[in-house]
Amino acid sequence: MAIVKMKRLQLIALAKDRDALLSELLHVGCVEVREPEEEALAGDGNAALLHRDASALAEARSDLTGLQHAIEVLGKYAPQKKGLFNPRARMGEAELLDGAARRAALDKAEAINGHARAIGQLNARETRINADRLALEPWSGCDVPLEVKGTAKASLLLGTVPATADFAALAGALDEAAGAAEVRELSCDREQRYLEIIVHSACRQETLDALRGYGFSFAQLKDLSGTARENIQALERELDEISKERNAEVQAISAMGSCMDELKTGLDRVEQVIATESAKERLLTGGSILYLEGWASVPELPALEKALAKFDCAYELTEPKEEEYPDVPVELRNGKLVRPMNMVTDMYSLPAYGSVDPNPLMAPFFIVFYGMMMADMGYGLIMMILSAVILLKAKPNGATMRYMIPLMGLCGISTFIWGFLTGGFFGDLIPQMRGILTGVDPESVPLWALFSPLDDALMVLVGSLVLGVLQIFTGMIISMVKQIKRGETMAAICNEGAWFAVFACAGVAAATGLVTPMIVVMLVILALTQGYGKKGIVGKVMGIFGSLYNNITGYFSDIMSYSRLMALMLAGAVVAQVFNKLGAITGNVFFFFIIAMIGNALNFALNILGCFVHDMRLQCLEFFGRFYEDGGKPFRPLNINTKYVDVEK
Repeated sequence: MAIVKMKRLQLIALAKDRDALLSELLHVGCVEVREPEEEALAGDGNAALLHRDASALAEARSDLTGLQHAIEVLGKYAPQKKGLFNPRARMGEAELLDGAARRAALDKAEAINGHARAIGQLNARETRINADRLALEPWSGCDVPLEVKGTAKASLLLGTVPATADFAALAGALDEAAGAAEVRELSCDREQRYLEIIVHSACRQETLDALRGYGFSFAQLKDLSGTARENIQALERELDEISKERNAEVQAISAMGSCMDELKTGLDRVEQVIATESAKERLLTGGSILYLEGWASVPELPALEKALAKFDCAYELTEPKEEEYPDVPVELRNGKLVRPMNMVTDMYSLPAYGSVDPNPLMAPFFIVFYGMMMADMGYGLIMMILSAVILLKAKPNGATMRYMIPLMGLCGISTFIWGFLTGGFFGDLIPQMRGILTGVDPESVPLWALFSPLDDALMVLVGSLVLGVLQIFTGMIISMVKQIKRGETMAAICNEGAWFAVFACAGVAAATGLVTPMIVVMLVILALTQGYGKKGIVGKVMGIFGSLYNNITGYFSDIMSYSRLMALMLAGAVVAQVFNKLGAITGNVFFFFIIAMIGNALNFALNILGCFVHDMRLQCLEFFGRFYEDGGKPFRPLNINTKYVDVEK
């Protein structure tokens, strides 16, 4: 079907039917509710409609955040062990939209988040207590209670000096200043010395003056009572209590580990509420009636009309005008073999509405090119098996995986076929292994091959360029058809048509040897056509020379880009054979197999991504550049979209 046809929907219904109407649209899943053009409604007595409908979108988003956080918390404290491929749960639409089940999941999420908040508070307390304990540790050698500052005749000074300070000189300076002073170093670290100083109260000021020269500063021990050791012990007891409380909270969360599936289903349920509430915000209402505007996909119109017949409403479905095409959303629908190509167009840009869907045209080239670059039966088998297992076991339905996995399988088939044609099975694994077991030269008994990337590199290069010419010609034909449909027949003839004639003349010259006559014919064709659309003689002359330069260099560089097909085929084959030969050097089958498999695994991992990137480049630059009109907006209907469950309508 390619690009799905859309119609503009305008609907007026009773406000009391709002929730039921949106529920039906959610079920049908073919209407994208858009922001209405309020200016268009401003006249003709429609001013009463011009205010937004109320919604509970903020509350729904808050619920979604709570569920997401609860799922993260359970994943941290009560992780579930699951297999590599786990199919998603299946349920009916009514079950998914069950409000009571959604509220139950929200209640459990709130309970889990409450335990998580308690753990966070305990962790914050623990951090503060540890900081206090670390601050007291250097003073643990002081046996005097911290609230004691001295006696009537003696003063106790607790403080620090830099670690670089000379302790002996400091003690001497205090003896000289105070007459008699007792200085004790309680502890020392890389930055400070922690001192306990006892002096006569009458000499306190002289002592402080002497200490100032050594960078002395008083200890910041808050308003603590008891010795430092007693305070540290009290803090450690408090830390033990915190640990017990935290363990209790963690156990409470772990006990709810079985709720993970319910929370995930609840998240999907809330997503549907968010979709509905978002649509509500796009409605206009005057209290008793509501106005809805959007786009509806044409194939589902019978189902839509049947759903709307349940309500007292008036609606109109109209074809979009050509000037509205940039605003019309785009949806691509193709068969199973072409559908995986959506991955490429989604990564690049959707085609504009009213233009050409490139997927059916691109699919054979993309798959053939990918297989040609990988070209190994072993790699192809791995890709096909992985694709089949994931599709059967996991049943992927994500935005990317539902396209990527089938595409990997199709490319795996192409890779296997090209590997059969080139005689590659994990490089030359079988001949090398046979050589180790029998002593026969591996090169004397290779696998059957129609051609070899190493021995027939020139032929592979020519074949790559021929495939490139075919794809470029396909793009040119599509461009011509588009121009003719728009009534630009002469432009199509003078642009792509003229160059088709030039290429035909070049082919005749190569086949018959009539080089000079064909060159004359080509020059005449270009002189007559390449000035089309230019004004004046000067403009036409400049147009001819400009077209010659741009097209000759453009076509040449584009065609040469396809030499990467040969380059990657050759590189992959060489890397695989190098690792196989490294393994064969050992002369031991076991070590040969280990080295060969490690090397082939690295080669496979590198090429599976590299071939995709280079294939994408050929499609997006060389092919799309001929005809593709991008900029389409994705069609986002009010529909049931889930992350963790599959819904059976």
